[in-house]
Amino acid sequence: MKFLFIVQGEGRGHMTQAIAFSNLITSQGHELKGLILGKSKRRSVPEFFTKSFPIKIKLVDSPNFETDKAEKKILLGKTILQNLRNFPVYKKSLNEINRLVKETEPDVILNFYDLLGGLYNGFFSHKAEYWVIGHQYLIAHPSFSFAPSNGLNKFFFKLNTRLTALGASKKFALSFYPLESTSKITVVPPLLREEVKKLNPTQGDFFLTYMVNSGYGQEVLAYAKSNPTLQIRAYWDKKDAAEIERPLTNLSFHQVHDTNFLRDMAACKGLVSTAGFESICEALYLGKPVMVIPVHGQYEQACNALDIEKTAAGLASERFDFGKFANSIAFLNGNSEAFKDWEKNWSVILPTIIQPSTPNLRNPQPQPLLLKFGLNISQS
Repeated sequence: MKFLFIVQGEGRGHMTQAIAFSNLITSQGHELKGLILGKSKRRSVPEFFTKSFPIKIKLVDSPNFETDKAEKKILLGKTILQNLRNFPVYKKSLNEINRLVKETEPDVILNFYDLLGGLYNGFFSHKAEYWVIGHQYLIAHPSFSFAPSNGLNKFFFKLNTRLTALGASKKFALSFYPLESTSKITVVPPLLREEVKKLNPTQGDFFLTYMVNSGYGQEVLAYAKSNPTLQIRAYWDKKDAAEIERPLTNLSFHQVHDTNFLRDMAACKGLVSTAGFESICEALYLGKPVMVIPVHGQYEQACNALDIEKTAAGLASERFDFGKFANSIAFLNGNSEAFKDWEKNWSVILPTIIQPSTPNLRNPQPQPLLLKFGLNISQS
């Protein structure tokens, strides 16, 4: 089967998932014909991602979070307003996606949680099946735990998740642990790259930290300054930062680098990170304890924090408190063997979920849900 990927570019998680899934499908004789990455002005595309594919990556402007001036907290109102203002830009992106779909003629469009993917499937006619994959789709499972919500955060998280999956014939929900699939979703293991599986974990003398928003760097710096005996190695994707910055003898900041980050993951005492799904999974695979700090205003990460505490391998915190983490490590159970057993199920699951089927010839008119809003942006 021929695939086209649409990948959200916020953070590194969806990108590494796309790399892993690409390797899975090509190992079983399928082909990746096209790759679209949703980009934003505040983030650069990591080199490790562009080097992981033999095909050219098409970059398109995609809806993204807006943060406060400190680049820490997600501002929901500002995010909605800014993305509405950018609608003409996103319309061009949708047309770019349509051109690539027509050029590559995929059997399957697989969306890694980019809003443009759902909008494309809702507004444009095409012959491909439309599938989605991500941890977020686990919200449809009866055992999923929702975090307490402030204002409309939960509502918009659920709405965004549904919009990314508009008209999807298959929804794959990534999970930290095994769960029964339902009529709405297929529960699948995390997607980990082969580079992670080849690592040999050791016990180093430093804590590793990763922050999806660079504003948390000041919080890490303040803690390191107050606790000079704790060694901290931090990764971020701050655009104007040097490759490596060493503000203190016990603290270094590094630009996101695939090989170096995984090397440090294997050698660290534990991971202190914003609550993105993929970095947590890598730590669990390597048997590293984790402490997660949900990004303020990002409801999905608050749910991830609850989920990781279920595994007994991690704890949640409101701030980058490395001392609290150091005092708790002895009580955290990083059961990497159970996690590895779950992850290995991909070899069994993949042949059952990727089966040739009748092409899904789409009606050239917008879907009824979209007609209610009087929206039709597809090309004639």
